[in-house]
Amino acid sequence: MNQSIWQWLFFALGSAGFFTFSLPSLRSLRSHGFYRFFAFEGILALVALNAPVWFRDPLRPPQILSWFLLLGSLSLALHGFWLLRQIGRPDPAIADPTRLGIEKTTRLVTIGAYRWIRHPLYASLFCAGWGAFFKRPDRVGLGLAVIVTAALYLTARAEEAENLRNFGEEYAAYMRKTKRFIPFVF
Repeated sequence: MNQSIWQWLFFALGSAGFFTFSLPSLRSLRSHGFYRFFAFEGILALVALNAPVWFRDPLRPPQILSWFLLLGSLSLALHGFWLLRQIGRPDPAIADPTRLGIEKTTRLVTIGAYRWIRHPLYASLFCAGWGAFFKRPDRVGLGLAVIVTAALYLTARAEEAENLRNFGEEYAAYMRKTKRFIPFVF
């Protein structure tokens, strides 16, 4: 099989997995998971598109930036998941099929990365998307990275509405003290 067939197969299998994983959320435009699905798809497309050059010329500036973003993504994701599990105290009994187990938190997390930004996990996906883009920057990849960025912005907005419903004034006060994705900036 040639390389492009493997890329398409990787994308198709990954898409099937993301679709299955996201199906309850795809039924609700108000769910943050609806928009997150498109971010996942965009990142998957960037990875599939750029897989042939993933390790090529590792000391080129775009590759160095890519690895920096990808390592940042991994660090933020691990840190964010750990905090949600330890501090957020997810309750699997919460009956909301659009929220994953780790998202069914019963306590608002405001320490660690959450002290500075409201969405460390989505910031990690930003880093993953742009990290995959910088493996081989081109117009197609740029379009996908912009789609990922827009989808994550919409995901965060939808999740903030959900969190306001779940945590009320406590979350509103938290929103006033923190930024969405970049400390002190945005």
